[in-house]
Parts: sequence; structure tokens; C-alpha cells
Amino acid sequence: MNRLSNNFINCPYCGENIELIIDCSISQQDYIEDCEVCCRPINLSISVDEKGMPTVLPRHENE
Repeated sequence: MNRLSNNFINCPYCGENIELIIDCSISQQDYIEDCEVCCRPINLSISVDEKGMPTVLPRHENE
């Protein structure tokens, strides 16, 4: 079973659509990834439900 999921978010700074590859074998994740366009840090909170579907919450650096 593939535990990776391709997801798209909008950068909270510049609005650019960004692709994320998420490891759905980890149920709760919090990390920072830089926007590919404006290079600003995006705080990502990811939770994976019991069906393996991720929910991604992108936030500004200071939120």
C-alpha cells in the first residue's frame, strides 16, 4: 500500500499553489517548509485520519 499522498496547498504569503508529498504512515506531523516561490517559511500541521486521508493546515510563520 502506498503511504505517500500528493497534496496541494496555497502559500499563506504569496498565494502560490504548492505541491506537498505527505507520508500518511505518520498520523500527526508539524514541520516547516519554505515556499518554492517566495521562499518564506510555512508552518504545516498535518493530520491523517483512520482512512489514510491527510488534512493539511498551512499557516504563517508567526501564527
